Amino acid sequence: MTEPYMRVEKIVKKFGPFTALNGVDLEVYPGEVHALLGDNGAGKSTLIKTLAGVHEPTSGQIYIEGKPVKFRSPRDASAAGIGTVYQDLAVNQLMSVTRNFFMGREMKGTFGAMKMDEMDKIAHDEMLKIGIDFSDPTQAVGTMSGGQRQTLAIARAIYFGAKVLILDEPTSALGQKQQMEVLKTVKRVRARGDIGIIFITHNEIHSKLVADRYTFLALGQVIGAGTKQEIEEGADIRKLMAGGAEMADLEQELASI
Repeated sequence: MTEPYMRVEKIVKKFGPFTALNGVDLEVYPGEVHALLGDNGAGKSTLIKTLAGVHEPTSGQIYIEGKPVKFRSPRDASAAGIGTVYQDLAVNQLMSVTRNFFMGREMKGTFGAMKMDEMDKIAHDEMLKIGIDFSDPTQAVGTMSGGQRQTLAIARAIYFGAKVLILDEPTSALGQKQQMEVLKTVKRVRARGDIGIIFITHNEIHSKLVADRYTFLALGQVIGAGTKQEIEEGADIRKLMAGGAEMADLEQELASI
């Protein structure tokens, strides 16, 4: 087994007298999907914002490739290879795919003019790599499906250097077809082998379809963790992963990836 790209030890985050995270451990390996599960108030959002540099931990340590790091801003986390795709996606629906892909990082040439042809090609090619083939990168993002928008945000994060990709509830508020688009994208990114994915979800079925490793949070603490094999063999945690009758159909649909 390779070493984890990111390792989190005993992370505590307090907001005044309230403890949002209480000694959380987490490891993210290249080429794996690490599902992070828990109900509302479990601490998932606080944890990903800590890993993304939005919050500084009260105590504990984050390691990147075995070296201790401190993130004092999202820029620090991004520089360390942490790419976060939040639920709101940070896309402008009225702007083109390309303009959204390079938002704030536009390629400019002589006299500050944007290199639109070059940016169009990159946006098209990078999205194609993870499964979205569209002919016109100048189309408005508002004309894309929810699953395609997720893929745009994921492709953007990878192109700009993400080695750990944090996906915040990527299948929520989507129909089943669009959910499957996102899950297929997750599998394609995992297949690259060089990127670790933290997959935050309430949906145990979706996590079981794509995850290699699991961490369960409740009230800011880890109540269960392990590899897919360990989780499936553990009777107590297996109850958390119980899927419905639709599981077999979904697994068959994803089997082609």
